[in-house]
Amino acid sequence: MAENKDIVVRAVRREGRGKNDARRARRSGQVPVTMYGGGVDAVSALAELRDLAAILRSDTGRNTIFTLDVDGVEATEVMFADRQIHPVRSRLIHADFKRLVKGEKIEATVPLRLVGDPIGVREQAGMLEQIVREVEIRCEPREIPEALEVDVTNLGVHEVLHVSDIPLPAGIEILEAPDTVIATVGVVKEEPVAAAPIESEATTEPEVIGKGKKEDEEGAEEEKK
Repeated sequence: MAENKDIVVRAVRREGRGKNDARRARRSGQVPVTMYGGGVDAVSALAELRDLAAILRSDTGRNTIFTLDVDGVEATEVMFADRQIHPVRSRLIHADFKRLVKGEKIEATVPLRLVGDPIGVREQAGMLEQIVREVEIRCEPREIPEALEVDVTNLGVHEVLHVSDIPLPAGIEILEAPDTVIATVGVVKEEPVAAAPIESEATTEPEVIGKGKKEDEEGAEEEKK
């Protein structure tokens, strides 16, 4: 599960709405955020970059449940709904949080983890290839798994696993197409080695052949004399 009751992110209401205000906030180490959902009005605020970055770097990452405490607003359990990352600096520049409501399912992205050593690799010299590394699911926030594990032990060469083959805990629904290929075992093709060229006698000993012919001609002249 992705819940962590010990994480509390404190924030202040955001008054300005322009790009200049957002730039000033980022220069001071803050990130503009928006909290919405739960049947109440959205709230714009400024949170500390270091607090949000620590959550994203954790094992549960963007699926972490934490408490957002905004000045003047009731503290609320939330999750990341969306985030924007600077394309050059690779740092968080904006985030949207979704309020969590008891009994309400949400959509989340979780990684796929392949476990086991495929028979196609062990005994048939194949290579395991993972096509899909994460999937979209729908479930209650506290039921979000850190990862979905798929056993590939019995996967042979040219065989594939589909989304429909993923074992699911109760209450979790996968939103991907059931026939989506997630893993396969392929054959490793070896590049043919070109044979070394065979040199003929005509090319290896031209001087010897030439010398023999000259000697035969000289012998024939001696016989005529």
